[in-house]
Amino acid sequence: MAETFPHIDDRMAEFIGRQHMFFVATAPLSGEGHVNLSPKGLDSFAVLDERTVAYLDLTGSGIETAAHVGENGRIVIMFCAFEGPPKIVRLHGRAEIIEPGDAEFETLLASFPPYEGVRSIVRVALERISDSCGYGVPLYEHQGQRTQLTRWAGSKADEGLAAYRAEHNRRSIDGLPGLKSPGDA
Repeated sequence: MAETFPHIDDRMAEFIGRQHMFFVATAPLSGEGHVNLSPKGLDSFAVLDERTVAYLDLTGSGIETAAHVGENGRIVIMFCAFEGPPKIVRLHGRAEIIEPGDAEFETLLASFPPYEGVRSIVRVALERISDSCGYGVPLYEHQGQRTQLTRWAGSKADEGLAAYRAEHNRRSIDGLPGLKSPGDA
């Protein structure tokens, strides 16, 4: 059965740390806008304290999460056990986008392994922490992380990434503003 928790305890943090993938969902305020759901991988997630988490936002083709967070802050992160005992963890909260040049960026960046193409860090103050059975989640065998995104970002260099962000990360698919400084590397 589903259960809610006052904070992330050691057992839940350990579960989260074992997962190879997580999902991030956001939505604009407008009912006409598009709900966004993004899978994330790599070692890009960190439990900062028992009520705060963060993940690396690597350069990609869209900017929906940052746009929605900038508009309303709402976010949910979901972890599913694809290996071992079935379990789902959902972390609901209010997010903020920390970009390079922001006062806290370098300090937060130290919580993660180095990756090429980091465009921001999404930090979430948790409002609801819950788990559920996950009985319907299939079993999968993890073979490894894909390397295409980090290789692509590494091949672009700072100038190429800045140009890509300026072209692709200024506005969401619904026209909401993306990053504060999409052209900056």
